[in-house]
Amino acid sequence: MRRPNILLTGTPGVGKSTLGKELASRTGLTYISVGDLAKEEELYEGFDEEYECPILDEDRVIDELEGKMCEGGVIVDYHGCDFFPEHWFHIVFVLRADNSLLYDRLESRGYKGKKLQDNIQCEIFQTLYEEAVLSYRKEIVHQLPSNTPEDLERNLDQIVQWVEQWTKDNN
Repeated sequence: MRRPNILLTGTPGVGKSTLGKELASRTGLTYISVGDLAKEEELYEGFDEEYECPILDEDRVIDELEGKMCEGGVIVDYHGCDFFPEHWFHIVFVLRADNSLLYDRLESRGYKGKKLQDNIQCEIFQTLYEEAVLSYRKEIVHQLPSNTPEDLERNLDQIVQWVEQWTKDNN
């Protein structure tokens, strides 16, 4: 049976992991956090001193995911999206959060200074939404609000319905 591949993207702190894990449990799709995968498999090409984080080796990430993506039924969670092959995803969801909420979420994770400010600006300027629209067919890219538990529940219901319909239409 064919299963869809879903990309969850957006600024750090918007709720991708929370949504992705719950979505996987409700749909039986496989959840993959690219950040966790990179940590486990050491898929880095250096360290960014300014942002105090490792630099992702995008080519190695692609190599690592290729087989799983071809099988289908995968939810990929990552804040960037322009390096993933376009043909991998059937739908892309860009999560968005109000800046005041996002600021508090990032601050509680220990983000500060330039890293905190740049991520807030990234959200204000819709940088990751723009990246998604430029990287994938516009009709498969959707923005979802991710501010409250009610938003989470609504997003889950909406995506679960989409997965069920896609599965019915493609099998």
